[in-house]
Order: sequence, then structure tokens, then C-alpha cells
Amino acid sequence: MRTFTRLSIFGLPLLMVVLMVVSCGEKQSQGKVIVTEKEFNIRQDTDHSWVVDAKGRVQNVGNVDVKKVVVTGFCKSCSEVLTNGKWFVSDYEKTPEQKDTISYLAVGDEEEFSFRGVAFLMDQSGKKPQEMPEELKVEVISFEPVKK
Repeated sequence: MRTFTRLSIFGLPLLMVVLMVVSCGEKQSQGKVIVTEKEFNIRQDTDHSWVVDAKGRVQNVGNVDVKKVVVTGFCKSCSEVLTNGKWFVSDYEKTPEQKDTISYLAVGDEEEFSFRGVAFLMDQSGKKPQEMPEELKVEVISFEPVKK
């Protein structure tokens, strides 16, 4: 009984210290992908409609390779209602044309992306819009870390 008491008094605290040291060890590797360049341009789609398209580059700045990197664009200042002469967005569910998927991106590598349909404009007069919509963004919306 005395041996059991001694083991309990010294063994349990020692076990707790060992578990804390092991759990505070090196953190798991994580992926991180950032947009390094972005460019928006206006393209005439029909006689009375224009579309904002995007292209640029993303870079893997994490410490693991990543796959299935999905990049898309958003227009935070655009309306959700189609109004003549005003920039609008279709809806929040992006079509395959409105996003780009990069299959594999190694640590430190950069890759180009391009997609269409960030924002739309209908104008019955047929005049080309003079300005881009405000608050255009490109974001990496998902990726998967590659397990080694």
C-alpha cells in the first residue's frame, strides 16, 4: 500500500508535466495561401451588358503544400437587384466560370488565376461604363493541405 501511495504522489504529477510538455511541442503544419496580385477589367458581353473579370496570382506562404485552391471574386458595393446602369451581382453561389481552381501549389510557389463574372452591368443606352464598381475583392475561399 505504501508503494502505491508513493507512486500516486510522485507519478501522477510527473505524468501531468510530461503530457503538458508534449502537448506544447511543435504546432501542426498549416497551409496558407494569399493573393499577391489582382487585376480587374471590364469586358463587353452583349450590346447592352458589361462584365467585370479578374486575373492575378496567388502564393502558398504556409509550411505545407496545398491542393484544390479555389479563388473567386466579390463585389461588396454591388446591388443584388438588376437596375439599369448600376453594377450588380448575380447571387452568392458562384458558378464554375466565376471561380478558378488551382490543383496543386507547393510551399513558396506562385500560380496565376483568372475567372469571369465578378460583377455585371446592364445599360439600355449601350454606353460603356466609365468606372469600375467599388469594393472589388479577390479571395482564396478554400484549399486542402497535402499530407505527407
